[in-house]
Amino acid sequence: MASRPSKTIETFANPRPGREYEIRFDCPEFTCLCPLTGQPDFATFTITYIPDELCIELKSLKMYLWSFRDEGAFHEKVTNQIADDIIAAIKPRRLRVEGDFAVRGGIGTVVVVDHEAS
Repeated sequence: MASRPSKTIETFANPRPGREYEIRFDCPEFTCLCPLTGQPDFATFTITYIPDELCIELKSLKMYLWSFRDEGAFHEKVTNQIADDIIAAIKPRRLRVEGDFAVRGGIGTVVVVDHEAS
């Protein structure tokens, strides 16, 4: 069966919940659409987190990021949406989502969202 995009972020139990350690994902093939022109926007996302009880399953993250391919969204919106969805799925101790969008019209954009559990 072929893979399909999905808005679901699957998780698994943190194998070392008593230890603070960092997990980093580099996602250099992110695409979405400009909400004004419909043209593709390309970005590299770096997602860094310190898990609490749950970790992100990688294939589901790939399918989740793929789900944005045909959606129009401003860079700020999509970066914050990714952060919000990860926070809802795993409730990490700390999270940083960085969207480094390719240059368009001579301007590059980097959007960074930081979250720390209270």
